[in-house]
Amino acid sequence: MNNSLRTFMLLAALTAIFVVAGFLIGGTAGMLIALALAVGMNLFSYWNADKIVLRMYGAVEVDGSHPDALIRNYVDDTLALADGAGIPRPRVYVIETDQPNAFATGRNPENAAVAATAGLLRMLDRREIRGVMAHELAHVKNRDTLTMTITATIAGAISGLANIAFFFGGDRDRPAGMIGTILIAILAPIAAALVQFAISRGREYEADRAGAEISGDPEALASALRKMEAFARGTVNEAAERNPATGQMFIINPLTGKGADNLFSTHPATANRVEALLKLSGRTRRTGTSVPPTRRAGPWS
Repeated sequence: MNNSLRTFMLLAALTAIFVVAGFLIGGTAGMLIALALAVGMNLFSYWNADKIVLRMYGAVEVDGSHPDALIRNYVDDTLALADGAGIPRPRVYVIETDQPNAFATGRNPENAAVAATAGLLRMLDRREIRGVMAHELAHVKNRDTLTMTITATIAGAISGLANIAFFFGGDRDRPAGMIGTILIAILAPIAAALVQFAISRGREYEADRAGAEISGDPEALASALRKMEAFARGTVNEAAERNPATGQMFIINPLTGKGADNLFSTHPATANRVEALLKLSGRTRRTGTSVPPTRRAGPWS
């Protein structure tokens, strides 16, 4: 399934959930209002979702002149990887949280941004950071970022619409009634999560593979994923907990800090991702051609 068709199916499914919930809450008028809101949100999200998400996480843009050598290396290596991948240079951000994680956003490669947490930069070595950023640049190159940012916005809106269902339940003139609105409040967010679940896991495997091609080092990403998974558990990402619909944007599920995975995690099991990367690394060593090396600005520290 190509990315354009996948994006269309995902947005159509989420819009349908939103419209159906509107109908059950408010009848035909509610359906039309929900449809208008969905169209408006899709258009608004197309142009602004990346800015909303970056602001939501307090992301700060950085460049190669930053006084911290760790951040300078992060910026320089990310831009060198983008050059090697043949994509426009993204804006580069840092998020001040201890949880090691990263994501990419933007409506297209020309307007992309990548963000890494301060925890990731402190925890991983330079080689592993390059592996993570190559994964994020793979999302940019594959044009996954538009899907992820709009999905986060609409899925969050579905949850909000489901929550207000309680305030409109009980009216016998409404199609759902009290029982129906309670079911909407419970099932609509689950349905939205299942739609994300159906699309997102395959996307992460593909970004791992493409990221390994960009960096030329599958083992670096595998090592980074192991460390990030171990430390993400027990390290709460407060912004992600407040906005769970954005969790699918991150390389590692950011909602595990309280000791449990989401019921419908949009991320495949880290152990499976590591296994796939190590298999790719083995093929690379045998053939010498599967994952071409990427140009870089300087040696890894």
